[in-house]
Amino acid sequence: MRNGLGASAAVMVMAVAGVLGGAAFGAEPGTVTVQVDKPAHAISPTLYGLMTEEINHAYDGGLYAELIQNRTFQDPVIPARGGGRGRGRGQGNAGGANGQAPAGPAMVGEGEHAVPKMPLHWSEVSSAGAKGEIQADVNEHVNETGLPVSLRVDIQEVPAGGRVGVANEGYWGIPVRPNTTYMANFYAKAGQGFSGPVTVDIETTDGKAVATGTAPGVTGEWKKYTVELKTGGDVQATKDARFVISGASKGTLWLSDVSLFPPTYKDRANGDRIDISKLLAEMDPSFLRFPGGNYLEGETPETRFNWMKMIGPVEDRPGHMGTWSYRSSDGFGLDEFLGWCEDLHMMPVLAVYAGYSLRGQHITGDDLKPYVQEALDEIEYVSGDASTKWGAMRAKNGYPKPFDLKYVEIGNEDQFDGRRGGTNTYDERFTAFYDAIKAKYPNLQCIATTPVKSRKPDVVDDHYYQQAQEMWAMSRLYDKKDRSGPKVFVGEWATREGSPTPDMNAALGDAAFLTGLERNSDIVVMSCYAPLFVNVSDISNPNQAARSMEWSTDLIGYDALSSYGSPAYYVQKMFIHNKGDEVLPVTVDVPGTEGGVLPAPPAAEGRGPARGRPRSEGGVFVEASNDQATNEVILKVVNAQAAAQTLKIDLEGTKGVEEKGTIETLQGEPTDVNTIAEPEKIAPRTEGLSVSGTTFTREFPAHSVSVLRVKVK
Repeated sequence: MRNGLGASAAVMVMAVAGVLGGAAFGAEPGTVTVQVDKPAHAISPTLYGLMTEEINHAYDGGLYAELIQNRTFQDPVIPARGGGRGRGRGQGNAGGANGQAPAGPAMVGEGEHAVPKMPLHWSEVSSAGAKGEIQADVNEHVNETGLPVSLRVDIQEVPAGGRVGVANEGYWGIPVRPNTTYMANFYAKAGQGFSGPVTVDIETTDGKAVATGTAPGVTGEWKKYTVELKTGGDVQATKDARFVISGASKGTLWLSDVSLFPPTYKDRANGDRIDISKLLAEMDPSFLRFPGGNYLEGETPETRFNWMKMIGPVEDRPGHMGTWSYRSSDGFGLDEFLGWCEDLHMMPVLAVYAGYSLRGQHITGDDLKPYVQEALDEIEYVSGDASTKWGAMRAKNGYPKPFDLKYVEIGNEDQFDGRRGGTNTYDERFTAFYDAIKAKYPNLQCIATTPVKSRKPDVVDDHYYQQAQEMWAMSRLYDKKDRSGPKVFVGEWATREGSPTPDMNAALGDAAFLTGLERNSDIVVMSCYAPLFVNVSDISNPNQAARSMEWSTDLIGYDALSSYGSPAYYVQKMFIHNKGDEVLPVTVDVPGTEGGVLPAPPAAEGRGPARGRPRSEGGVFVEASNDQATNEVILKVVNAQAAAQTLKIDLEGTKGVEEKGTIETLQGEPTDVNTIAEPEKIAPRTEGLSVSGTTFTREFPAHSVSVLRVKVK
């Protein structure tokens, strides 16, 4: 993630961002003229897609449906960050009163393999009169790769009807719903006379069980157990619940890889959360850029997205420390990204690690060769047929058909290489990857993360995080872009206003910016908002390492039980569902403007635009396209003004129009947000549109995004 502007360049069509200031409107309405019979160019079919990385508990505690937090007991203690984390780069200072470091928890194991004696997010459960001791055990484990730690439960005393066990808090709660079947899986081993059974409960935080099951026959050998838990119809939906595993006989019980899944989207094993997946499916995105983002690079090469450790059985995946203050279980790995693409019918856009990590380490020369080969193998895993080594492995792991891979991104935000005073090595590194990929896969399009000189990339990835004023101005960013250079992928962008999810003003900034991307979609071939997800459960915790949000202004919010789309989410849906096939030239004629655009307002003394960028006043932004299948003109109008605006729409070059069209409108006050409590406070509404002829007048509400569809003859 970063801020910054890409190069600008040449107007391909006579089009308008069209920024119209309120002062431009007198008694006479402005005029918007659409040249229906003179389409400028096709709109990229892949213009709108998704981008994610493990941030804000996007996978663990988000899309990934696993409900147990720290299921392998390996989560480390992360010191509280002093002064913020700096977007995932660098370490803050941890300290208690008088600058003294607070005492940490008791640990077991040594060095980097040490883990808290009482695993994070777990707690002891003992009934009255029962006595036990619980701790992580690094000497007894299922395997050395993914499950090197177990949880030892020593039950010393337990009265009849009593229990000793452990509870997991989930990701800020375990979601309970009526008439729902949950699947619990875990490894268990008995010792010191423990005779079982093992009882598994989902219970409210006051101790009332809402679903119960047992696993009998625990022996002295590690074995995996599956227990089905069903809630009744009288159960109230809540997230104030926990998951408990307990025993009722003396002895020792070891546990490992404790998992709990609710029903998943399309019933996929190790799959995705249903409500969040439905929000995404309703967007109808064309592609998925994965795995990130900073998550691809890692803080160090050792903590990069190492895809070879994120395929196959989950219990064999070791997990790794992520870049945003918490550990990734890696249960959502490369296989799950591919399953996500399959479920939502998205084209994969694969980002490969390119030898640069966030603490400033870069790998060059001969040392880079293994990483180049790693990328080639990953491409083969995704797109190779079953006759190839890695294609056969993918088929074995549940995906027999190769994925249609067209784009590979080499690295992420490599302009940061050298920011600590060293030399930026991306040109050299890009060349090594580009040459190797093109030699084996000549039809793959290679995406550079920053401009390079050594080779001409097929596409360059631009990232923007701005306030609404900048985004309104940036609606014209690509109008004069040189068309002879590489194509553009706007791989991360957002109007950053509102927290934890965007407010209506941010949605207006987004919509204005998207009119420019769509108008310039002869060169902008793909775009995706970022970040996509945020867990809103604990966003204000002063300890950044413990809270659910690391980056504010995120498209979709959720807690353990519910989810919602922001106003910016609805803007995405409106633009995707009304993308059109070809851009239609648009001109705007409004008294008092220069070509339909108001000059940028003068900066207040000492408070000029950030980094000298121009800002725009909120105005009206217009873009038009056609839908060849329905023979409709699609007109997108963004009114970012505080007053309603009247426009006369003139559809030139058509014999006539049908009298009935449709208009979809998103409207709200600039600071309005959607929340868990009010998930659709700001949501679009669709109504009929009466059209008197090829010229008609329409009033557009203040602070609104509108999409008109009119069928032409």
